[in-house]
Amino acid sequence: MKKIKFLKNLKFDSSGLIPCVVQDAKDRTVLMVAYMNQDSLQRTLQEKKACYWSRSRQKFWLKGEESGNFQIVKELAIDCDGDCILIFVEQIGGAACHTGMRSCFYRKVSAKGNLTIHGKKIFDPKKVYKK
Repeated sequence: MKKIKFLKNLKFDSSGLIPCVVQDAKDRTVLMVAYMNQDSLQRTLQEKKACYWSRSRQKFWLKGEESGNFQIVKELAIDCDGDCILIFVEQIGGAACHTGMRSCFYRKVSAKGNLTIHGKKIFDPKKVYKK
């Protein structure tokens, strides 16, 4: 594997993870937030498909491996402190969220503190994940 040149500029947490904000490359919608470790970052750069580290499952998570909704990496940036990654992607299949919504941020908070749902499901997670 080729060494990541900018790795020295990144600050991983005590678990070896760094948060990653994912945005649509065309319209800049924030699609999701996930975590990466050095190996998932390396894989992302090599394959040009977003790969994360699943904290709940403790394993690599190639976005779209079950749903087919892959994220093709178009651009990658790091923040000024080096403690967060920003990836701009082409979202294949139209949905980034495991709930079937385009973005994980589909619940909006009103001025009164109530949650409202914005958008519609792009796919049925029960059919896609068969769980």
